Amino acid sequence: MSAVSRANWQIHFCVVLWGFTAILGKMISLETLGLVWWRLVLVTVALVLVPRFWRGLTTVPPRLIAIYAGIGAVVALHWLAFYGSIRLANASVAATCLALSPVFLAFIEPFLVGRRFDMRELLFGVAAIPGVALVVGGTPTSMRLGVAVGVLSALLVSVYASLNKRYIGNSDALTVTGLEIGAGLLLITVISAVMAPETVFVPPSVRDATLLAVLAIGCTLLPFALSLAALRHVSAFSATIALNMEPVYAIVLAIILLGEQRELSPSFYLGVAIVLAAVFLHPWLVRPASVAAAADRPDPGKSGSA
Repeated sequence: MSAVSRANWQIHFCVVLWGFTAILGKMISLETLGLVWWRLVLVTVALVLVPRFWRGLTTVPPRLIAIYAGIGAVVALHWLAFYGSIRLANASVAATCLALSPVFLAFIEPFLVGRRFDMRELLFGVAAIPGVALVVGGTPTSMRLGVAVGVLSALLVSVYASLNKRYIGNSDALTVTGLEIGAGLLLITVISAVMAPETVFVPPSVRDATLLAVLAIGCTLLPFALSLAALRHVSAFSATIALNMEPVYAIVLAIILLGEQRELSPSFYLGVAIVLAAVFLHPWLVRPASVAAAADRPDPGKSGSA
């Protein structure tokens, strides 16, 4: 197998692993704050044990450390919203809402990164609206709050993805991840100490601890490392197309493992199809010439959203 073929398989394997984040979030019995706090703890501990993190830290200016910390706070809030959406609705709804992040990105990235706004991207955003309406109409009334929180989750993804795109520069990706996750852990620790110290800081059960370890190592650190290795051989554009499959995998897994199709109407899945069609067609039809010319240059800041 060639290096490029192996890299493409690695990217898709990473996307499948990221698809499990919603499933594990549903299976873990902890409340949202506790789930996010323990995930952050496990990932942070694993990262600070890697010598490369500390070597890269010595090369990051204090101003960038503060910026990465701010981005990390947005990442942590995204995780709260994402797992909150799972609790308030289900994994399929949360994953579908996450598919809206490229739509938000089309509007937010020009302002945060400083590139020109493309009117064609507005058309794709408008094209996704009927799908969103069908998704909302296809969910029980009791899940509507979960949909709203899921949309907030997608909005936060687009914000931190745009900021990472702007500030990743030449910084080591593993070091940046450690700084962002560490800052997110600090924020969630403060929130937890104020809102629910009696439940968040209690050691989880053996079952939950096992699932948390799988979530932190198998669905966070492992795909992160594999995706970095793969991006040495595939373009960032190819990786982006593959990453668009994450909500698809999550929904399929939710149907197979959790039987969530019984909770949702056919109009929900029609809405999902419309949203995903807009997401998949967008990078092919709106791909700027500058991106095409740079397609073979890997983007070290590209990683999974959930």
